[in-house]
Order: sequence, then C-alpha cells, then structure tokens
Amino acid sequence: MAADRIVSERVAASDGPTGGNAPATGTRAARELGARLAARQRRAAALARRERQIGNARLVVFLAGALVAWLSVGRNVLSPYWLAAPISAFAGLLLYHGRVIADRRRADRAVVFYQDGVARLEDRWAGRGVSGDRFLDRSHAYARDLDLFGDGSLFQLLCTARTPIGERALARWLCGAAAPSEITARQEAVGELRDKLDLREELALTGADVGAALHPDELARWAKSPASLARPRLRVLALLAVVAVALAYGARALGVAGSLPLAVVLAIEAAVGLSLRPRVRAALRAVDLPGRDLALLAQVLLIIERHTFEAPLLRALQSTLETRGVSASRQVARLGRLIALLDARRNQLFAPLAPVLLWATQLCMTIDAWRVAAGAAVPRWIAAVGDFEALCAVAGFAYERDDAIMPEVTADGPLFDAAGLGHPLLPRRRVVRNDVHLSRDRALLVVSGSNMSGKSTLLRTIGCNAVLAQLGAPVCAQRLRLSPLAVATSMRVDDSLREGTSRFYAEITRLRQIVDLARQQPPVLFLLDEILHGTNSHDRRIGAEAIVRTLLAHGAVGLVTTHDLTLSQIADNLAPRARNVHFADHLEDGQMVFDYRMHAGVVTKSNALELMRAMGLIGCDDAVESRDGAPRPTARVPTPAV
Repeated sequence: MAADRIVSERVAASDGPTGGNAPATGTRAARELGARLAARQRRAAALARRERQIGNARLVVFLAGALVAWLSVGRNVLSPYWLAAPISAFAGLLLYHGRVIADRRRADRAVVFYQDGVARLEDRWAGRGVSGDRFLDRSHAYARDLDLFGDGSLFQLLCTARTPIGERALARWLCGAAAPSEITARQEAVGELRDKLDLREELALTGADVGAALHPDELARWAKSPASLARPRLRVLALLAVVAVALAYGARALGVAGSLPLAVVLAIEAAVGLSLRPRVRAALRAVDLPGRDLALLAQVLLIIERHTFEAPLLRALQSTLETRGVSASRQVARLGRLIALLDARRNQLFAPLAPVLLWATQLCMTIDAWRVAAGAAVPRWIAAVGDFEALCAVAGFAYERDDAIMPEVTADGPLFDAAGLGHPLLPRRRVVRNDVHLSRDRALLVVSGSNMSGKSTLLRTIGCNAVLAQLGAPVCAQRLRLSPLAVATSMRVDDSLREGTSRFYAEITRLRQIVDLARQQPPVLFLLDEILHGTNSHDRRIGAEAIVRTLLAHGAVGLVTTHDLTLSQIADNLAPRARNVHFADHLEDGQMVFDYRMHAGVVTKSNALELMRAMGLIGCDDAVESRDGAPRPTARVPTPAV
C-alpha cells in the first residue's frame, strides 16, 4: 500500500505530459514518450474516477441491503429472499472494484515509467530511480571515480530494471568489461530491443510487482539444496496411508466394517506423519519465501518467452528458459499451484481435514520432487532474467539518446580513438565535446589547465564512455573505436584516520594497484588526476615520470592531469609517444570564461590567485601577475558549466 501511495502521489503531482516541463520536441523519442505519457495519464485519471464511482456504488448497495435486511428481518415487510439482490450486487461490485483498482495501479506505474523517461530526456533524471549505492566497492579500479553508483550516477541513468536480479546484472556489467565477442552480441541485442518500447513498458510494469518481493540468492540456494522428501518410496507410503484411511472410513460408513480397522489405519497414518514431521517442517520453512519468489518471477519469464527475437544473444537467453521441453514459466506456474494448495491447510474449513489427508506432507514431497526435476535450472533462469533486464535498460538508453552511437571494438590495440566525445551524465545542452586519440604510438596525454577548466571532466568523459562501450552500450560520441582496455583511475583518493593512512600514501597505494593491473591483460587505460600532488614539485616530477614510464612500458595508454607545469616535461621526455594538451580560460568583461576544449601544448596561465581573490582569501591589492610578469585584472568567478 505504501508503494501504491508513493506512485499515486507522483502521478498526481504531474502537470501535463512532463510534470510541468514541456519535453524537447526535436527527437522521435521525445515525441513518442510525451504522447504515451499523456495517454497513460488520461487512462489513470479515468480509472481513478471509476474507482471512486464504484466505491460510492458499493456504499449505496450496502445501505440498500441494510434497509432490505431491516424490512425483511426486523419488520417482516419483505421476504428474506429480497436480500439476495443486494448481496449479489455487492459481491459483483466487490470483484469489479478489485479489477479496477489493479488496473488503476498498473496505469499509475505506467505514468511513472514514462515520466521517468521524459525526465531523462529533459536531464531531470538525477535522484529519480535506483541509485545502486549498495553496489559501490570503494576499492574498485574506477567505480567511485567515474560516478558509477549513487545519485546522479551512470547506474541511475541507465537502470530501468525493476527486479534486484536485473539491477545486479547491470551493476556487474558496469564494473567489468565484456569480451569483444560478448560486446558485439550485446550490441546486436540492444539494437533489436531499442525500438521495442511496448516490451520495456510491459517488463517494467510487471517488475514493479515483483521487485520488492524477490530474493534471488535465497531462491537459488533453495532450488539447489538437497530435497529430503523427494524419495519415491516415501511418497508411495504417504499416499497408501491416506488411501487406507479413506477406504476404512468408507467401509465404516457403509456398515461393511466397524471402527477398529479405521482406528488401526489412522494410527498407522499418524505414525507415518510423525516420522516425517521434522523433515516436513524443515521443508515448509524452506519453501515459504523462495517458493513465492519463484512464482512471482514467472510473470517476467512469461514476457521473455512469448516474444520472438532475431538477435543470437536474445534467442540464447530464451533457450535457457526451457527444461526438458517445458518452458520455465510453465514449470514455475506448476510450482505456484502447489504452493497455493499447500496454503489451503490454513483455511479454517479445511484445516481439520488436512492432517488426516497428510496434506502438508504430500505437498512438500511433491514440491521436493519439483526441485529435483527443475531446481538445477533455477539459477540459469535467474541469470537470464537479469541479463534480459540489463539489455532492456541499455536499449532504453539507446532509444532516448539521439546523441549516442554504437562504438567499434577492434582487437588491434591498445586503442582509444574518439571524435566528438561527451560526458553521458552532463545535460546535453551543456556538453562540450572533444576529440581524443590514444594508441601505441601516442600513448600519453599530459593535460594542464587552470581550476574548473575541465581537466577532471575530460578524464571522467573518457572513462565513462570506455565503460559504456565495453558493456555493449552506445557511447556519447560522434565516433569511437577502441580495443579491449582495463580502465583504471586515480581521482578521488582520500586519507583515512581509522586506517592511519595519509592522502599521499593512499594515492601511491592506488597507483601501485594500477601498475600491477598494467602487467596483466588487456592493456590498461589509466586516468590519473593531479598525480602525486601531495608532495613537492621536484619529487612529484621524478615520481610521476617514473610511474608513467612503467605504465607505458607495459602497453598502457592514458592521461595525466596536473596544475604543476613542471610535469609538462614528462611529455617532452617521452615524445613522440606523449604530448602536452591543455584547457584554457580568458577574461571577458572581468569574468572568467572557459571554453572546455582541449588545445595543443602547455597552458600559459593559471587562475588560482583570481579564485582566491574572488573568495576573499587574498586582498584586492595583492599583486596578481601573468607568467610574463604583467599585472592581470581581477576576475569574477562564474558557475562552472562542467
């Protein structure tokens, strides 16, 4: 109920197709999502009105029934048979009301689904949906530095999965590059799923029912655990005991036999039940949660099974959902029926008869037999559902991003060759694109520039697009060709009071990890922000050059940013495999302006003193000189665009 209330509040808060902001109309995705959102809002509003009307009608019928009951029972004016009409009408309205409520909830979820899509198109998506914080491993080679998880993260932008299975699969893809053949297969699958908006909507709406209830780890453990009640002899023994009781009772009822045979077979049945009772209780405890999870999962399995696909990866996923010629959804539906029958033992009318029939014992045996036949396939079904949801999430990104293209993955490397590369997390209207080329012959870019000029953003732009490319997703570029690369970053390195480590020690520890990674395959794409800035300029230059030389010697490629212009000598010493580039700024009407574009060579000025003056840290009369010694005017600090 709480989830429904949240959904209803989000639907009610919307103002027009986009919740108060008109969508961009320049793309097919914007027009389609806006039109569908408006249609779903109209349907949700109509169903909400119908729900209220039926609720009012139920009240009227109830009051009419009370009046009829008073006139027939209390006043003897009407026959009691008149009560049949309001009772039947109330029962019919009750059933109809339940269906309308279910339809209204589904329509509300459809509204939220399209609101989220429009929000992504309008760059209002940060903070909406799943952040993926639980997947963040601070020791990961790049997850924290590249904002893979958390509010405003790459995971939050991509993730439309509604089950923890799909979320986990997407997080796994983000944290590890796929093999080139797998990347190609995913690209083909994403290309086929890209325009299947109806499928993604259906999957998302079903997932909204399933997500909160699924516990995939417990489900897999239950499916693979030993089935102690699945022995055929035990099932036959329990069945014979129940049949014997039924025959003895029938014989007694017909007068063929007395009570003694019935008492004897009841005693035998009780002995059988008591001997199996510990195992039955254990089976009941074990089946309660995972069994319901699997029954709910059948809804998602059915969606995958009933669609026709051409991409080899999608067809392979479908093929994993078949066991011994029977589809996974049918197998799961059978389990669902068994669990429903098992729950019948709690019915007040049936409860007294259930022990006589060894109801729980026999159904636990049947469920254990189901586990023997199909349990080994459950982890495979779970993995297929997760991969399919992850593919649909990537396909949604491809559908909504008209500025994204599929990269080309080549075995000839190391290579990262991009034109018009932009950051996928920045608003599209503010993204400034740059060309980046890294290869065996040009393996290093030393990036200098003033504060807020875009150096760190460039590193994250390269890293995020490399991650997207190697999970099989489109990238925000006009062109990208790359070889398999192990992304490794050093950007957000912090000291630790608890562990007793300084920031400098934490950084060199991280750099050691990157060097160790470079000794493996595939080649490393290193992104080092303000390398070794926790030490003096002399040691920094020598140490940074030694680290970079080691990385290049092991076939790595990458970028190093710095404020320390003495580090520009690294590129000179490693030429022609290295080059200096920079980001520039200039004063315009007393305001600092950045173009966020990468230029050749070393930066010729710094804005550090201007920033300190603007923050009031130094006085207005303090001298600020350019590199050639001439006075420089004071700047006003703008809100950074990148």
